[in-house]
Amino acid sequence: MNDEDRAPPDRYALDGRPRDEYPWDDFDADWYADRYFGDLRGDDREILETVRDFFTAADLPSPVCEAEGIDVGPGPNLYPALAMLPLCGTITLWEHAPPNVRWLARELPSYGRRWDPFWAVLARHQLYRAVGDPRAALAARAIVHHGSVLDLPERRWDVGTMLFVAESFSPRPADFEAAISSFVRSLKPSAPFAIGLMENSEGYQVGARRFPAVAVDAEDVRDSLEPATAGLRVSRIGATSPPIRAGYSGMLLATGLARRR
Repeated sequence: MNDEDRAPPDRYALDGRPRDEYPWDDFDADWYADRYFGDLRGDDREILETVRDFFTAADLPSPVCEAEGIDVGPGPNLYPALAMLPLCGTITLWEHAPPNVRWLARELPSYGRRWDPFWAVLARHQLYRAVGDPRAALAARAIVHHGSVLDLPERRWDVGTMLFVAESFSPRPADFEAAISSFVRSLKPSAPFAIGLMENSEGYQVGARRFPAVAVDAEDVRDSLEPATAGLRVSRIGATSPPIRAGYSGMLLATGLARRR
């Protein structure tokens, strides 16, 4: 038996291949943040507005300001956590790639000005304005955890986000399904969630490295989520012009509630 055969089972994806077969240790977090979040694009604005309106109208399993939130696979992206900020006493940023973990640890104590336009979209609602200083609030409430989407505990969080993760860590449809299932199972019954996905993604470049993706469309997302959720809504956001990168046809945003089970 070789060393790989002796490795614990939780190192493996559904088909038995190692989860770390892609160069996550070389993920260039600074390049990604500059490339994708240097400016507030129209597609991210639409996501922020939709998630803001959905979260502010939702009933949480725990009281507002005391709820526990999770953002799965944030990478160098703070806007999903900001979208949960007024709802939560704690927000866990559950991230697999070590460079992204380090980026979050640097950024969270007092996040950069690049995120101010994103917060401004959210702060059009009074619930967000009531936060006061979002930098101080996020620094106080955020918890960075190094872990895989496939290793989430069950029924743990009151509200959750997962943007551009389930379709963007493996080229295998079974891993996409496993990520969706793991995320929804991590939420308490009736917990509101938002999931963002790149539509028909062919993979993506980060600096000098290429990372995998599986092509999904709105029907795939509905098929994966409907059995485990209630009030599901899947909306499509067209690609910006010019598109942010090659190899995708738009974005998908799914909102709903974890089903009681």
